[in-house]
Amino acid sequence: MALSPGVGVGFARGDDRWSVATADPVALIAEAATADAPRWVWWGRETSDLLAGLPIDRCWDVATVHRFLHGTWKAPIGVIWAVLQGLDPDSLPTMGQLGLLDAPVDEGDRELPIRPDGHLRPEWIAGAFAETPDRLATWAGLALDAVGQQILLLNRLPDPDRALATARSESAADLLCAEMTIAGLPIDVPEAERLISASAGRRPRTSAEEDEIRAERDERVLSKLESSQPVNLRNPGEVKAMLRRHGHDLPDTRAWRLEQLRTTDPLIDALLTWRKDERIATTFGWHWLDEHVRDSRLRGEWASSDGAAGRMSASAGLHNLPSTMRPVVAAEPGHRIVRADLGQIEPRVLAAVSGDRRLIDATRQDDLYAPIARALGVERDIAKVAVLGAMYGATTGESAGALAGLQKSYPIAMGLLEAAAESGKAGRDVVTSGGRRVRMWADSSTDGDLDRAVSVAAARGRYARNAVIQGAAAEFFKVWAITVRRRGRPLGAEVVLCLHDELLVQVPADAADDAAAMVDAAVGEAAHYWSPEPDVRFVADVAVVDRWSEAK
Repeated sequence: MALSPGVGVGFARGDDRWSVATADPVALIAEAATADAPRWVWWGRETSDLLAGLPIDRCWDVATVHRFLHGTWKAPIGVIWAVLQGLDPDSLPTMGQLGLLDAPVDEGDRELPIRPDGHLRPEWIAGAFAETPDRLATWAGLALDAVGQQILLLNRLPDPDRALATARSESAADLLCAEMTIAGLPIDVPEAERLISASAGRRPRTSAEEDEIRAERDERVLSKLESSQPVNLRNPGEVKAMLRRHGHDLPDTRAWRLEQLRTTDPLIDALLTWRKDERIATTFGWHWLDEHVRDSRLRGEWASSDGAAGRMSASAGLHNLPSTMRPVVAAEPGHRIVRADLGQIEPRVLAAVSGDRRLIDATRQDDLYAPIARALGVERDIAKVAVLGAMYGATTGESAGALAGLQKSYPIAMGLLEAAAESGKAGRDVVTSGGRRVRMWADSSTDGDLDRAVSVAAARGRYARNAVIQGAAAEFFKVWAITVRRRGRPLGAEVVLCLHDELLVQVPADAADDAAAMVDAAVGEAAHYWSPEPDVRFVADVAVVDRWSEAK
């Protein structure tokens, strides 16, 4: 489909193309979506934004699938089309008059969307496709053609059926992202103002007052010094020198190192408190509140893929709200929040994508690290660090010995990670179990520098090792999220936050318990759809709360 408010909507199915002139095409689609459940096809987010909130579950977003197939972040329509047609994306035509030295180009019939050279006409991409209902139908037909070509590419992947299923779920996840972008996250504004005031100080009325408040915040640290020598607390070098003069000759000023001295030195305690307050003031302070919170909703731009391993991403601080600010995320009157967190998701995903039977057996336990610890003959915490180290490429420290045990006890799972790491070291892209391409990078600074080349290759290996698991976990998470979106509709449930392996769902208070049960059951449904190994058990911690901070 292709639609434009005030103009109409164009449809394509098979070889048929037709259009309907209407001032409200979204209402027409809503009626059709309720009566029927086709798999709707569209070009990208511009359409998702228009359809947000409609009961559409089966869809195909051409731009989202392009990012999935090619491991890219941006997906302009002209580039998508060029890639599918085997054209050079760098030769895209542009709108405007020719320069004095430019050779004339045969642009053909401007009423047609495709130029003689095979590229899409830039005027159509820029909006000319939406000028008439008939053009909308033509544009919808091109989107359908693109889907057919994308399916051919999916069929070339190692597991075409899984890749096709993932392309569909990724498309639905992007529609969910459009909805979260528009609707926002419910915020208790008075609580936000209270917490910001406690950390950042009063709301400044002028830039001069803002500087004054900043100086007051700094003074709470500087007043602990015996010397009156000025110190820029925002300069790590000056902070390190300040601590040296104070009697602490430290290699760095990382928080974990300073925490060890906090209870014995008021200066260290004040500095660590200042750092937390400074983060609130600069990142989640008054400017953040004024810019991103409207109508008691925090709004940022959500994307279904970060352009790397495929995790969902968000702006406006939605993905890195500090724990001290979580009390501001609160259910609206008459509602509650269902908070759900997938348990030990990455090692369970490793079991699923590797097919390692012994690791699969471990997933049957609520705590899969316990049977792994028994198999390795080590403490549970060491087993956990070893498993995470295997997935993240951390092979030193107290868990190094346990890593050898992992390779012996779980050779198939460890072999998958090693194969990914070797591909990354060699600069070869890796592909998740669902078919997402994760690109490796080249570094021209390694030319002639062997040590630098070895370091870059090792970094790529660590990244690739984790990307095949993190990417697969992201694919599972998104299947879970869209399942909750679909199953929660009759309950009035609204997915308001997706954070790596955590969901927040706002629901009417009288449906909260039913919604919690639904969210928990959706884990099993998502596993049935996604998991290559049906015996892998996935678990979630689900709670009904009024504020995000109330969840454990």
